[in-house]
Amino acid sequence: MARILGVDIPKNKAIRVALRSIYGVGPSVSLQVLEKAGINPEKNSNDLSEEEAQLIRKYLEEGHLVEGDLRRTIALNIKRLKDMACYRGLRHKKSLPVRGQRTHTNARTRKGPAVAIAGKKSIKSLK
Repeated sequence: MARILGVDIPKNKAIRVALRSIYGVGPSVSLQVLEKAGINPEKNSNDLSEEEAQLIRKYLEEGHLVEGDLRRTIALNIKRLKDMACYRGLRHKKSLPVRGQRTHTNARTRKGPAVAIAGKKSIKSLK
């Protein structure tokens, strides 16, 4: 099993798919890196030699922001928005959707599980 940038690459997958397990590497970045390194994208990750793994490491480090650096950059950007107290920063602080989505219904992923309001009576009990 190859280890690239601190991430274990999954076994028995095409290398173009296996590289996506690295944070910040998607389909297009994975193909770009493999093209620069001269590695067949359909090659199995089990068949990857150490030299090829080094080439992939080299091209990812020099040309793309991935893993820890990318996570740190994103965290700092969110912190900056929170410190500015702009609209997006306030939405991040309150754990609400940031990009204009509705919250009257839906948004359960961001807001967490629904919490019942104590003492609220239903319409049927008022009749």
